[in-house]
Amino acid sequence: MDAVAEIKSRLNIEDVIGEYVELKRAGRNFKGLSPFGSEKSPSFMVSPDKQIWHDFSSGKGGNMFSFIMEMEGLDFKGALELLARKAGVDLEQFRGQGGPSGQSKEALFTILELATKFYQTQFAGNREALEYVLRKRQFSKETALEWQLGYAPNSGRALVDFLKSKNYKEADIKLAGLTNRYGGDMFRGRIMIPLADPQGRVIGFTARLLADDPNAPKYINTPQTPLYDKSRHVYGLHLAKDAVRRSNYAVVSEGNLDVIASHQASVRQVVATAGTALTEQHLKALSRFTGDIRLCFDADKAGLNATERAIPIASKVGVTLSIISLPSGKDPDELIKQDKTIWEQVITKPQPALDWLIERYKVQVDITTAPGKRQFTDVLLPTIQALTDSVEKDHYLNLLAETLQVNREALTTKLADTKAADKPALKKTPKPTVVDPLLQKTNRSIGLLMSIMLVQPTLRDRLETTPEYIFEGEAADMRQFLLDNREFNVRKAEGLPAEQRDYGNRLLLQYETEYQPLDPSEIPYTADLLRRSIIDDYAKYQTRRLSQAMESQTLSDEEQRALLTKVAALNKLRR
Repeated sequence: MDAVAEIKSRLNIEDVIGEYVELKRAGRNFKGLSPFGSEKSPSFMVSPDKQIWHDFSSGKGGNMFSFIMEMEGLDFKGALELLARKAGVDLEQFRGQGGPSGQSKEALFTILELATKFYQTQFAGNREALEYVLRKRQFSKETALEWQLGYAPNSGRALVDFLKSKNYKEADIKLAGLTNRYGGDMFRGRIMIPLADPQGRVIGFTARLLADDPNAPKYINTPQTPLYDKSRHVYGLHLAKDAVRRSNYAVVSEGNLDVIASHQASVRQVVATAGTALTEQHLKALSRFTGDIRLCFDADKAGLNATERAIPIASKVGVTLSIISLPSGKDPDELIKQDKTIWEQVITKPQPALDWLIERYKVQVDITTAPGKRQFTDVLLPTIQALTDSVEKDHYLNLLAETLQVNREALTTKLADTKAADKPALKKTPKPTVVDPLLQKTNRSIGLLMSIMLVQPTLRDRLETTPEYIFEGEAADMRQFLLDNREFNVRKAEGLPAEQRDYGNRLLLQYETEYQPLDPSEIPYTADLLRRSIIDDYAKYQTRRLSQAMESQTLSDEEQRALLTKVAALNKLRR
């Protein structure tokens, strides 16, 4: 048995999902409101028998691993590790001989957990550290405990010696990012702020200098390790993700202490990154919980540069980026101390990021002069060019033309020059395939009909009188299987063959959702309606396709005759 099978044998999918969605029994299945949107009627289904889930409102579905990936913003490996811990499964026993051993990630997690407790113990006994956190920063004891704040003693090897006393090797302590190049403690005389992954496991630290020292950096972070990557880590996400889901937006601030202050003030949809370097990985991590990202960066040069870089990244990821402007000279922590209601208000009134950028550069550049207009467009046109939405791009070109009082054509020309100069290596992306709505309707009806055919053996004669060429792919394979196995009973048999199983499970869930509540006498009538609808819609679709093909003369005479024959046969079967 592999790790996935072992986890599935120990966990029930309804229990795993039930921690996120309120489920109610619906026959053999469970129903609930979709966690991926706002709805009043439950369209989220969980099948304990098949160990699958499907959300009919969004079209998403899968097993317990895919659900955890969706809800926690994890890749498969992360979901595997989370569910393994929940199930009490040791993944080490499933690793090959060539896999990590003493330097495994789990060992590093344990080392960092011990380090966090060590720092918390030191914090509780250090008057200066307590004074800074509880009085100067005005954090409560409950907040300090929730965020696991600590203190690193100002000595050479206190933490290293502690961890070695617990039988951990110096090589592993170094790999966790806790030692300097001389083998001593990385962090000394600093307030310790643990950095956690989305599940709350410590992966590193931010350390704030306690005593003023002009020769020492105020903040230092854990270096890159197997667990910590500052280009991916979103601080506070483990405690913010539920609030982000509820509010449907996330506020990204510059400082970790700003995040803590906001959470203490009960505004919990706030996170931070390492400085203002917002990356694609950061936005992708947040996009798993919301598509509305609001930046709260300083309006200085660093903030401007960060916003410029973030706008095209947000466009690429597909999230909406906006900017929160604070009263002059304030940061979130100061504003919350002054009046938390102001903070609550300003985060609900963000300005679209590119509008904010335009307003800031209007102040910095004299746009009434030709050099000023050139400088203004030099800065903003590359950002506009990087937008992926053509309507949004058109809007901002019109706005720039109006702001600068220049012709739109001049901006378009310069935009083309910008594209040629700065984007020579961009690859063309294929246009999305447009599916005919009538064909979509036909395919959905085929799925519904096949769900009935799978569950009701006595109705499979409808498959004989429905032309074979209507069915394609999985539906065609299932049709042939059911005709070859007329007495096959999906309720009694051991199960479908492996090649039919995934499609069959989706059909079963579809049947139980759509038709289980119906009176059995209504099912044959429903199947007949579906069959007629499929034939009618398919005939209309093929007739339209034939007409278009004849107009463009893309079909050979033989292909046209074959298609005409099919359409004629279908028309005879139509009502």
